[in-house]
Amino acid sequence: MGQIPVMVGAGLIVIGAGIGIGRIGGSAMDAIARQPEAFGKIQTAMLIAAALVEGIAFAALFAV
Repeated sequence: MGQIPVMVGAGLIVIGAGIGIGRIGGSAMDAIARQPEAFGKIQTAMLIAAALVEGIAFAALFAV
């Protein structure tokens, strides 16, 4: 009976991380469409933010 809340929590963590990374990517694409000359800076910031979100998700999964 104690495993169900853990599985639900892990699922919510993965869903939240996926939504967050998707929003980061979508916002980066919007920014690149507006300012194509800033592609390198936007891509770097996007990758760093996505890595941080993914790292937090992994840490949360290990805590569950």
